[in-house]
Amino acid sequence: MEKPVLVVMAAGMGSRYGGLKQLDPVGSHGQLIIDYSIYDARRAGFETVVFVIKEENEAAFRAGIGDRLARAMDVRYAYQRLEDLPEGYAVPEGRTKPWGTCHAVLAAREAVQGPFAVINSDDYYGPEAFREIYDYLSAHPDGGAPQEYAMVAYLLGNTVTEHGHVSRGVCQETADHFLTSVTEHTHIEKDGADARFTEDGGATWSPLSGDTLVSMNLWGFPRSFLDEALARFPAFLDQTLASDPLKGEYFLPSVVSALIQEGKARVKVLRSRDRWYGVTYQEDKPTVVQALAGMTAAGLYPEDLWGHASHT
Repeated sequence: MEKPVLVVMAAGMGSRYGGLKQLDPVGSHGQLIIDYSIYDARRAGFETVVFVIKEENEAAFRAGIGDRLARAMDVRYAYQRLEDLPEGYAVPEGRTKPWGTCHAVLAAREAVQGPFAVINSDDYYGPEAFREIYDYLSAHPDGGAPQEYAMVAYLLGNTVTEHGHVSRGVCQETADHFLTSVTEHTHIEKDGADARFTEDGGATWSPLSGDTLVSMNLWGFPRSFLDEALARFPAFLDQTLASDPLKGEYFLPSVVSALIQEGKARVKVLRSRDRWYGVTYQEDKPTVVQALAGMTAAGLYPEDLWGHASHT
């Protein structure tokens, strides 16, 4: 069985944050958030990372992170291209927006030969998540019906920001911890130890417990998921080109949900008790810097991640 590889979705520019936030240092030796995630993935067992990027950002990405990681990992690149469409389809006139998270994962299809995990490039996930997903992928070979997928869920209270609203996928699961649905809420705000969400611009609010399980886009798949996602892409395009040609997106959770509903896959809900960190807003950055400095001082990370890694 192929060893699991890590696919990092890094093609998105941080629209709310401004600029290539993936390349904004948060550590004392110039480390980025993704440095810490890759470090945690490496010590969990991952040896190969595939960055899905925009082709025009490759030089900046290599200089900012990729060349440094290459000391400790097999680093590969895949390009998310707007024109990467099935035969017979064309990019609608005026479209500049990428085709979404599932399309980003499909961009890595030539670089992935076995099981793989998927993460966002600008989220800090913590060590536990990578141990959980690596161990799961290593123990569940491809094949069989239904297909065995996994996701790592977080407690909502560990994922909200003090500085605005966030978008989160609220998870429902069976008694034996298999996913039944992910409901995307695009406007969730912190509310004490808990949170609340609105779907009408703040006219009305609904409470959410801080213990609610949410998806942070950390998934684990066998290689065959890419075949499923590719096979479903034309039907998505047919619908989207008719209804929302400039902005419709092929989302990873939507494809997973469809496969669950059809009985083709089931998704084990793994758990991380670690706190999630991310820079959704510029104001979030000092919190992230302080948290990572604290974890480094406590011995969870060495001061110089890859200087350390290159000697071990």
